[in-house]
Amino acid sequence: MKQPNRILGLLCLLLFAGGSKAQPGLNWTEVHPGIWKLTVGKPQRISLLSAAEATPNRRGLAELPKTAFPLDKAGISVKIVNQKTYLRFPLEREEQLFGLGLNFQTVNQRGRILNLHVDHYGGKDNGRTHAPVPFYVSSRGYGVLIDAARYLTVYAGTAVRTDTRNPPVLSDRNTDKKWSSQPYSDAVEVLVPADGATIYVFGGPTPMQVVQRYNLMNGGGYLPPKWGLGFTQRVPTLYSQTDILNEVKGFEAHNFPLDFIGVEPGWHSMAYPCTFEWDKTRFPNPKSFLDSLARRGVSANLWLNPYVSPTASLYPKIKPLAGSHTVWNGIVPDFTLPQARQAFKGHFMQQHLKLGVGGYKIDEVDGYDNWVWPDVATFPSGLEAEPMRQTYGLMVQTMTGSWFRELNKRTYGLVRASNAGASNFPYVIYNDYYSHKDFITALVNSSFIGVLWTPEVRASPSAEEWVRRMQSVCFSPMAMLNAWADGTKPWTFPEVEKAVTEVANLRMQLLPYLYSTFAQYHFEGKPPFRAMNLVEGFGFKPTTVAGTFDATANPYAMSIRKDIKDQYMMGDYLLVAPMFTGEKSRKVYLPAGKWYDFYTGKLVGENEEITINPSLDKIPLFVKDGGLIPMVPPRRQAPKPGEVLPLEVRHYGTLPGSFLLYDDDGVSFDYERGAYSFTRLSVIKDPNDPLKGQEITVPKGKPFGYSASVKWTFMSVGQ
Repeated sequence: MKQPNRILGLLCLLLFAGGSKAQPGLNWTEVHPGIWKLTVGKPQRISLLSAAEATPNRRGLAELPKTAFPLDKAGISVKIVNQKTYLRFPLEREEQLFGLGLNFQTVNQRGRILNLHVDHYGGKDNGRTHAPVPFYVSSRGYGVLIDAARYLTVYAGTAVRTDTRNPPVLSDRNTDKKWSSQPYSDAVEVLVPADGATIYVFGGPTPMQVVQRYNLMNGGGYLPPKWGLGFTQRVPTLYSQTDILNEVKGFEAHNFPLDFIGVEPGWHSMAYPCTFEWDKTRFPNPKSFLDSLARRGVSANLWLNPYVSPTASLYPKIKPLAGSHTVWNGIVPDFTLPQARQAFKGHFMQQHLKLGVGGYKIDEVDGYDNWVWPDVATFPSGLEAEPMRQTYGLMVQTMTGSWFRELNKRTYGLVRASNAGASNFPYVIYNDYYSHKDFITALVNSSFIGVLWTPEVRASPSAEEWVRRMQSVCFSPMAMLNAWADGTKPWTFPEVEKAVTEVANLRMQLLPYLYSTFAQYHFEGKPPFRAMNLVEGFGFKPTTVAGTFDATANPYAMSIRKDIKDQYMMGDYLLVAPMFTGEKSRKVYLPAGKWYDFYTGKLVGENEEITINPSLDKIPLFVKDGGLIPMVPPRRQAPKPGEVLPLEVRHYGTLPGSFLLYDDDGVSFDYERGAYSFTRLSVIKDPNDPLKGQEITVPKGKPFGYSASVKWTFMSVGQ
């Protein structure tokens, strides 16, 4: 080890011990309003944020409230020893911690140890996941991001230092029933296996504003094309262009929504490894095929993984720009090299984008360890295998997204791996795991870390599970049936076809609300699908249920923490509480204020826990008092540029309310140059009429795809 590092390490060891003063040399710089940055040691040449290449949304950041540095600086410590960076951040006794990756079973991460490592999700919340984002949000209204492309180990309130200023209570297990196997810890500690890192602290003052700052620093949330919020069907692997066109006709015959279709590996002339070239037997005329889809209002999304087959025309260009190891016999391009990115761009532009391809499904950029390059792999740029794995999904998203932007064409697709800085990417995460309940928990957790997640549907053993899964996916960032393996259709179970069609139609009716919610994600940084812990007035806190002693199964009587992980908000007003197979009833936790049933307008409760008994044909939905829900009539496809639709606005409750209805052309990036409109929808109380919808002012010279004559429906009047 170099002598300066040894001296710095010894100095930091002394500073890391107790004391009340801030550690000297930690120079926090406010880089954006309410966001502070600290660089320690020698950060690696590539970080998560540098791989994501995000441009901050400065206008959105400037509109958030001013806030002071939210942590006790004296409680933050850094030391660098033997090319490892040790970080420590203070915790208050009642704090809850959220985020730290795309977790599938837990929401509050306090008391957990996580090894943040890009990987397939293996069934445990241990840090190995598709988006191991090293960002946590505190219930006290601040956030911390470690911008290091390494396998980080996070001790989220688990370790107790001997020099702690808040020692846990000492008790005797033999006689004290309050003895705990997990003593109180007053710190989050992070091990970065590198001799430096960049750290960001985000102020609030609320958890939602912390998340907003994080998303806006990373460019603001992505605004999908309108067709991306419609329904998508992914077809079996070896379907030909004829098979796919027949599939589209089948959706038309069943009058079922369909906006884009997923074309699986069989479109390649070779897959696993890939050529990225059309198979001439199954797709003899790709341009004609894509044009035929376009005439039916359907976009094509192509499956790929980025590992190049020796039979591909790209291979000679990529071979000297690839890593030392293969993945499924394909070479791994080093996308830190401009030459590799340029070679892919030229090939993909010619073979796909200029023919009319609408997007990609990027597979296998995550793990398992025996499927991707090993940590002993080397790359021509000199970047090590570990940071390459942590950033590869980011780089592929950045690269492919830029191609569509160059054509002024919005895209929307799927990806298997992501990380910090991904808010502005046109991709939704998916995986091969298939637990319905855990899928909803992942959707909840995605809202803390700036990624989107879909609880996709593939197959079901019963009609009940089928309809419940379809209901959930229609209230997510991507309504997708992934039938690549068995060719299932939305109408596979005839006994629930009507209910499945109704919920798909409801999603289409809610497009004005959903599209405006995604616009809020872009301009304000608010995630479109939100954990209840981000909702203002949500007073419920996870409780800890004492574990029962068992000499073999639970010898330390570990307690069980109860999270709110099976309900969430879609936008500002709509609370979604999915049902699962076998359930006849469920509990729903309502935030402050009155809440009303979406379908009937009836009052259901206020700041309390309720029990509901919904029918099979409905997903439970609740609307906040004063909430406005703009809707259009049922339709099979998202509106095209220039279409003008009738608009119904539903009002719930007794309070006045308002909603900012967003619109643009739905397909291009012209909105970034001002070609968009926000139109305020308002319900007021009138002396002669308790509730009244105000006439809207249609914006002049701006896109607005709705009729100026609004149908106002007061759902709770007379209830």
